[in-house]
Amino acid sequence: MNLAYWKFCRRALLLIACNLIICPIGAQKLETGKTTIDIGRTGWKKPVTAVFEFRSKGRHKLRIEKVVPDCYCTVVDYPQGEVGERFEIRMTYDAKMLGHFNKQAAVYTNASKKPVYITMKGQVLEHYVDLTGSYPVVMGDLRLNMDYLEFDDINRGDQRVQQLRIYNNSTQTCQPRLMHLPPYLSAQVVPEVMAPGDEGVITVTLNSTKIHNYGLTQTSVYLGERLGDKVSSDHEIGVSTVLLPSFPDGTDVASAPQLQLSADSVNIVFEGKSKKTEVIDLVNTGKSELKISSLQMFTRGLRISLGKSRLQPGESTKLKITAIREDLQKVRTRPRILMITNDPRRPKITITVNNK
Repeated sequence: MNLAYWKFCRRALLLIACNLIICPIGAQKLETGKTTIDIGRTGWKKPVTAVFEFRSKGRHKLRIEKVVPDCYCTVVDYPQGEVGERFEIRMTYDAKMLGHFNKQAAVYTNASKKPVYITMKGQVLEHYVDLTGSYPVVMGDLRLNMDYLEFDDINRGDQRVQQLRIYNNSTQTCQPRLMHLPPYLSAQVVPEVMAPGDEGVITVTLNSTKIHNYGLTQTSVYLGERLGDKVSSDHEIGVSTVLLPSFPDGTDVASAPQLQLSADSVNIVFEGKSKKTEVIDLVNTGKSELKISSLQMFTRGLRISLGKSRLQPGESTKLKITAIREDLQKVRTRPRILMITNDPRRPKITITVNNK
């Protein structure tokens, strides 16, 4: 081995060793969600709190050394010492000064010598009526009274209207609108431009002639706050429509099929289990063939199995309903099952799933 080659190898080994010392494998890393939160408007001497979400990544434990607010009017609550994979820091402003405020705190951890800065801002008003209780759903700078619309028992040709109430609790002007509307839905927002503190209404109109299939149709629309906003799952509004089958005038009900169920609802008690199954008996007590043309679920978290979809007079079958506990904990609406039949007395049957 010549001298030049030996010097080259030694230099390379020293460089690798230095890199390992400077950038240790599996070093802690702090990831943040929003570092600035606009809490909107509040009243004088009515403290407000912003909640900042963090994630810790890396092979070593992340430790919070300290969190330092920029003034005595702000109190910060944070986990002491080592934290888990996810944690929160809560920042509360005492709201004892009127007008706009912008408060900051520095978060020091063992992940870096430089702090991470979090900021809460808003506006304190002398005369302020808190309407947030009437608008429990938070979507960015806007609040809504609900985040799910149901158009139930729709007949072909119907036009139905549902309304969402909306409130601008921020300190900025918004131009709310619904995005990704399917062809059978249209929406109008009044007022089109909402100043801070304004209330408004989004009127959603359903045109049933543009729905092709009987039974349950589900979709999602998205609330935009301003022009140029993109679709976000945090701004999702669910929409369900149930279109009923039509029957000719003069249908002979006496000779029609008739469906009877052993129960219209089931009570699921998990008792520590991850899933549970219940059974409902179905019988055709009518005088002609019963057809179950559609069997659908309003939410996830359920699995269903039907023995037969066609029943002759006097014939029966079983509907098995399996509930998955973990998935049901995440649903936003009531767990239900929809059945569409050719029974003119009960063309639509809804089975409610009550879980504990």
